[in-house]
Amino acid sequence: MQNFNCTGCNARVDFENISCLACARALAFSPDMMSIVALDPNPKNPAERRLTAPPHAPVRYCGNWAHGACNWLASPADADGLCIACGMNRVIPNIASRERLQSWRDLELAKKRLIYSLLRLQLPFELAGTGSKRLTFDFADGKMTGHKDGVITINPDEADTVERERRRQWFDEPYRSLLGHMRHESGHFFWELLVSNTANLDNFRKFFGDERLDYKTSLANYHHSGPAPNWHERHASAYASAHPWEDWAETWAHYLHMLSVLDTAEAEGISPTSTQPSGNSDQPQGAIPATAVTDVYRKGKFESLVNKWVPLTITMNALSRSMGHSDFYPFVTPPPVYEKLQFIHDIIRARPQSI
Repeated sequence: MQNFNCTGCNARVDFENISCLACARALAFSPDMMSIVALDPNPKNPAERRLTAPPHAPVRYCGNWAHGACNWLASPADADGLCIACGMNRVIPNIASRERLQSWRDLELAKKRLIYSLLRLQLPFELAGTGSKRLTFDFADGKMTGHKDGVITINPDEADTVERERRRQWFDEPYRSLLGHMRHESGHFFWELLVSNTANLDNFRKFFGDERLDYKTSLANYHHSGPAPNWHERHASAYASAHPWEDWAETWAHYLHMLSVLDTAEAEGISPTSTQPSGNSDQPQGAIPATAVTDVYRKGKFESLVNKWVPLTITMNALSRSMGHSDFYPFVTPPPVYEKLQFIHDIIRARPQSI
């Protein structure tokens, strides 16, 4: 995440802010500008705002702003008055319930960070030629979290901290978060877009395995018998060993983790330069000091990202432990996973830089 400044007074503001603490102006995220913008009342239309900075154009909040669930500007092309991210919703929780309203707000915060990253990657949200498969979200009670035909389903219970921790321990997952779920499930959608029926399929099978293995049987075997004893030698997580599709989705999520964290670290001027393994199994031999990257989402070689990522995660883990918390990045990344990450990196970079 980049740093943002109020376009009215230049004070530092955050991605989720709805007003500037320094000048009290209203704030919103503009997907068109990919930035937080300050807003003033529009004297010609009380229902609208106008940009504080030039060109002072009239704008509208997303319709979900009224529920405290969105701080983005509406898409001019959306007849429902929703932003590009909220326009992807098909089902939302029952917001008549205070608890579910808060769950929805938390879900939207996580989803906005996912969509921000996908916009930075300049990836499309619709499968060309299908006519119907578009990235869509169901935040539905009583449903299993998952993905099917472009629809990402998230059970709102996942927004409850206690329930999420219970499931984290039940499934023995060292990392479980709303944003992590969404990044993972989006990977299934982008597998269809970037790999299925493309020239990338053969190389996918080389790195991840044959996706034609029966999916339901593979997952049933995983949940019954657990992962293979040596899963950590080739996979980002135990669940990634269940089936090649899950391996891709887990690796995709880790790639988005890496980009988002590196983007934030660079914006904050954080650049760990340790070059020794320090006894950590996830530190590759011969790591070099981090180097500046102009735009981690679209520029820079994969090696430069990894050379910054590894010392950064080691430093962040040490800081988390110093505060008595669990590791910031509780994963060990074996060499085959770096090869899978590079495969994802390369096919994204090979796409035209437009949405």
